Amino acid sequence: MSPIPVAQTIASLMPRARQELAELVAFRSVADFSQFPRSESEAAANWVADSLRAEGFQDVALLDTPDGTQSVYGYLPGPEGAPTVLLYAHYDVQPPLDDAAWISPAFELTERNGRWYGRGAADCKGGFIMHLLALRALKADGGVPVGVKVIVEGSEEQGTGGLQQYAEAHPELLAADTIVIGDAGNFRLGLPTVTATLRGMTLVKIKIDTLAGNLHSGMFGGVAPDALAALIRVLDSLRAEDGSTTVDGLASDAVWEGLQYPEAEFRADAKVLDGVGLIGEGTIADRLWARPAVTVLGIDCPPVVGATPSVHASAGALISLRVPPGVDTAEAIKLLEAHLVAHTPWQARLELEVVGQGQPFQADTSSPAYASMAAAMEVAYPGQEMQVSGMGGSIPLCNTLTSLYPQAEMLLIGLSEPEAQIHAVNESVSPEELERLAVAEALFLVNYARSKGV
Repeated sequence: MSPIPVAQTIASLMPRARQELAELVAFRSVADFSQFPRSESEAAANWVADSLRAEGFQDVALLDTPDGTQSVYGYLPGPEGAPTVLLYAHYDVQPPLDDAAWISPAFELTERNGRWYGRGAADCKGGFIMHLLALRALKADGGVPVGVKVIVEGSEEQGTGGLQQYAEAHPELLAADTIVIGDAGNFRLGLPTVTATLRGMTLVKIKIDTLAGNLHSGMFGGVAPDALAALIRVLDSLRAEDGSTTVDGLASDAVWEGLQYPEAEFRADAKVLDGVGLIGEGTIADRLWARPAVTVLGIDCPPVVGATPSVHASAGALISLRVPPGVDTAEAIKLLEAHLVAHTPWQARLELEVVGQGQPFQADTSSPAYASMAAAMEVAYPGQEMQVSGMGGSIPLCNTLTSLYPQAEMLLIGLSEPEAQIHAVNESVSPEELERLAVAEALFLVNYARSKGV
């Protein structure tokens, strides 16, 4: 099978891909049903299922997962004796955040300056379209040379673990020789990259209570313990003076060996304001890929508008802790909880609730699948060699699949390069990147089948 027909076929399919991505982006499929209607996620799941059926997939099913969402599964048989490859993406998305900050509507795919803008365009509805493009190209050029399972998750962004729990209860369902996770991204636009490590994560809600009710700050301030002030003390204890994450007992000095991230490029990617310093110490890659990172995601306290002169009785926060490879998330949670208790001042009452967690991940980059992907990417990206990087984010499913299928090889690719601005306003995808990665995935499936003697 020549790479030229595959690339030509995918190029010819790009207008269809844009239309399909527009249809999929239009679903407001945020898996937080306190903010967005469940019907939007269900409609997106049905759209994905219909797409798989149209491509000849068998056993297409909407899986009701324990967290109350739906994942979509389908199976495309391959030639006799061929290996099986599992392709993963997710159709749920992050909330749009500030609608007014979007230049074009968040759930309306809009082309601008050579990119396609819309929530989920890169993360990860575009990942599902990438899989479809690769499979369609192979079908048009002699057939798909491997058996293919597709699983498209409905709650990845919420971290509630529905698909992980379902997979553990049905371990035969997603069994495969190789797994391609389409939820990562190139280190730089146009630089082919596989992601070899992911940080794990935990989400912890905390609530601090000090009084039976708010008090007048003039009559009681200076003596009555303020819950909001106590919360500020607790949150500040999670960072050193230089901004490094400090959780008592949790190591934060690991070093990343490999592809480095120049500081100037990071500042540009992160859009750090002129004159504002970065936090932490060590290389950028050390801090992003090899060390823990705590983030305060939200605080429950009165807004400035409408605030009263009160000593506050209660305050709360949602804290995220990213856990580096080599550290067990369960142990990190214990350390975080102990730290929060130890640093709560004035004997204030502290409540803790773990609302999400996932283990870090580290791939075996010496596996045959990586060689097959490297050869495919060199064709899809002429003149570029495949790079191996880490990623600071988390995909908890990876460790579940590694545990269930320890012999399976796993690769992480995807559309979330820095310019995509995933999780932020004005998320976008590069259509050229979508096209090249679809070519790479199609050629990978061919190379992988050949490596297995098919």
